[in-house]
Amino acid sequence: MKPILALLPLPLLLVACASGGARSQSGSLAGRLEPFFKRQGVTIAVAYRNLGTGATFFHDEDEVFHAASTMKVPVMMALFQAVDAGELRLSEPIPVRNQFQSIVDGSPYALDPKEDGDPDLYQAVGGSRPLEELIRHMIVRSSNLATNLLIERIGASRATDLMRGLGAYVIQVRRGVEDQKAYDAGLNNTVTAKDLEIALTALAKSGTFSPASNEKMLEILKAQEFNEKIPAYLPKGTPIAHKTGDITGIHHDAAIVYPPGEAPYVLVVLTRGYKDEKDANRAIAEISRLVWMGR
Repeated sequence: MKPILALLPLPLLLVACASGGARSQSGSLAGRLEPFFKRQGVTIAVAYRNLGTGATFFHDEDEVFHAASTMKVPVMMALFQAVDAGELRLSEPIPVRNQFQSIVDGSPYALDPKEDGDPDLYQAVGGSRPLEELIRHMIVRSSNLATNLLIERIGASRATDLMRGLGAYVIQVRRGVEDQKAYDAGLNNTVTAKDLEIALTALAKSGTFSPASNEKMLEILKAQEFNEKIPAYLPKGTPIAHKTGDITGIHHDAAIVYPPGEAPYVLVVLTRGYKDEKDANRAIAEISRLVWMGR
């Protein structure tokens, strides 16, 4: 690794690291990001891969985090895998209802529209919506209702199995959203920065899915409406295919960034411990800016 990195120009000299943390070098991305990793009470994991230069940077990339809504990316990918296999159709109508079963004991629970990033979809309860429309709601507006309906349709294990096939061996998609009994039992969806990087790199490189499905997933991710994190400090108009995730004390963003005239790069930033979401957003946005500058 060292001889290869030594051949890169200084702005691209990025230090790959083990899960215990990044090595710091003056002028390197590791050195510029080091202050973020020293904040007491906060854990930040970063995974970066430049698909043009081959440069990488990892810090605590194997640290396991509550997935929050980032798990919706593997769910989307599993759905398109099923579409490619002829098991599902994007036009297929999916009944919309607000009642689900806990994975602990099968007991029913419902979602609170006030706790959902996309309360408008609840107006469709009692009717149906096409599969593709629900996927868009799940990603673009982070709809919890759409997510639970889609997980019921495809199965959480299908998403995890797909990730294993890509080489992401830690990420776990176990259940839908707001299953309180499962949460109390510790049965949560979990991710690592490295595994999300593997998933997004597969989309950025294409080849895992049909060209049409791959293009459709990237288009959906680029339509993301929550842009306070990785996109916030980047040049306006930069195409960014990404998915955020937020619950109390957990704030994430996982993205494919498309600099004009260059190959894309993948950046995943996971955080735990910020008491104020705005502080987490600023930290993620600043990390993103520094990666952009040093790409």
